[in-house]
Amino acid sequence: MKQGLSLKVSQHLALTPQLQQSIRLLQLSTLELSSEVEQMLDENPFLELEDDHAPREEFGLTRADTRVSEGDRASESALDSGAGGSDDSGAEGASDADFPGQEGWEGDGSVEVTPDDGEWGGEAPARLSGASDGDDELDPGERPAPQESLTEHLHRQALSLRLTPEDMAALRFLIESLNDDGYLEDSLAQLAATLTDSDDDLEQLEELVHRFTMALKLLQSLEPAGVGARDLAECLTLQLKALREDAGDDEERQHTIATALAVCAQHGAMESLAKRDAKRLAQATGATEDEIRAAMQLISRLEPKPGRRFADVERNVVVPDVIVSMVGGGSQPRFRVQLNPDVMPRLRVHDIYANALRGGKGGENHQALVQRLQEARWFIKNIQQRFDTILRVSQAIVERQKNFFVHGELAMRPMVQRELADELGVHESTISRVTTAKYMATPQGTFELKYFFGSALGTETGGNASSTAVRALIKQFIAAESATKPLSDNQLADMLKEQGIDCARRTVAKYREAMRIPVASLRKAVA
Repeated sequence: MKQGLSLKVSQHLALTPQLQQSIRLLQLSTLELSSEVEQMLDENPFLELEDDHAPREEFGLTRADTRVSEGDRASESALDSGAGGSDDSGAEGASDADFPGQEGWEGDGSVEVTPDDGEWGGEAPARLSGASDGDDELDPGERPAPQESLTEHLHRQALSLRLTPEDMAALRFLIESLNDDGYLEDSLAQLAATLTDSDDDLEQLEELVHRFTMALKLLQSLEPAGVGARDLAECLTLQLKALREDAGDDEERQHTIATALAVCAQHGAMESLAKRDAKRLAQATGATEDEIRAAMQLISRLEPKPGRRFADVERNVVVPDVIVSMVGGGSQPRFRVQLNPDVMPRLRVHDIYANALRGGKGGENHQALVQRLQEARWFIKNIQQRFDTILRVSQAIVERQKNFFVHGELAMRPMVQRELADELGVHESTISRVTTAKYMATPQGTFELKYFFGSALGTETGGNASSTAVRALIKQFIAAESATKPLSDNQLADMLKEQGIDCARRTVAKYREAMRIPVASLRKAVA
């Protein structure tokens, strides 16, 4: 084996910590970015929000030489000496800020306050944490009442029942065991087993099951109708029984309700109802198809989730990163693209700490503090680069999709991420990171940036149509279809072909399923 030395030249990409942080910040959503900023503010003492300390320091400097009144002096004598310490700290901060530089500074040469150390995002107006003046003027009676939950609604009804303490406890236990839709998912035996110490105590278990059985009947008699059901068929049955009590002497309605009850009692009835299979249900119940259709119409108006209206679902309000507004009008309107100031953090390097670091070069842990200062500057620059990239991509999207902002989805042009990456001179992965979980508020609504990208479908004229525009056209066709004769996927494909768009049936089915539109057989209305 012969040994020797050789030289080899190669290139490789090294991801510095600053570049890694830039890539990570770029793919964060607005909420994730806010959490990241808060974490950096907690960890890095050289980083601060612009409006954290300025108002307080300004107030202290302007009032430093004001004479103290006799009343204030008497009040201060009753306080501890901690108030005096704050004045001393303010004086120390002022002296640190005026500390002259030293020629022997051996750091990175940029500890002094640079333009990048000032606040970034200063054009963004400060957001108030409290309510606005208009809210303060509202009458307390006009404020919206808190949403009542399903359990609170049922507990309030239970208070009007005259029950023994044991039965009331059983009823309350069942109420607390309901899910958000109002269903009782566990069996009574399973619920009773959770309250017994061991499986050997069968007598106690049977007693609990008996009490829960009685309590379940009481629960199912409460409002809303259908609450406490174990499955969908029982839920619909409970609602139909409540309707039967309210029907009175209306024989036709009573007959329809009876037919609907017979349908719900059949095994596998829910599957047949979903398929609108009136013929099969008629054979199973012995009723005519017309009676089954009337019963199906009645069942379709029932609530499959009794607890739906009590669900206090917090709406996920989408805060847009970019705002697009129309400037001027006429035949060729112009659009202005700007970043949302509410999502831009107003960060700056703490100038007092940065200047104090210049005078403490020989102190302990000096190099670690210099590194923290550099990390603060990196973070501010990476945040700025993140928003600059989002703005550039958004401006390019608006420039390419102008017709969409004027005419809507049908005017969307085909566009892929590679085209935009080539135009802006960035990698395609950068476009993917920018357009993920970033939103744009437009005159047509608020959309994720990914929404504006779509593949191209060929047309008879040799041009291309955007897949987004084709989906919008399919939705338009379905919205205008006959309720008794809905359009099949083949018919939709033929209608698209008449519009000059070559789209296969399988592609139509894929787009329809993506829009969560059921097949024609399930869209057909009951006659």
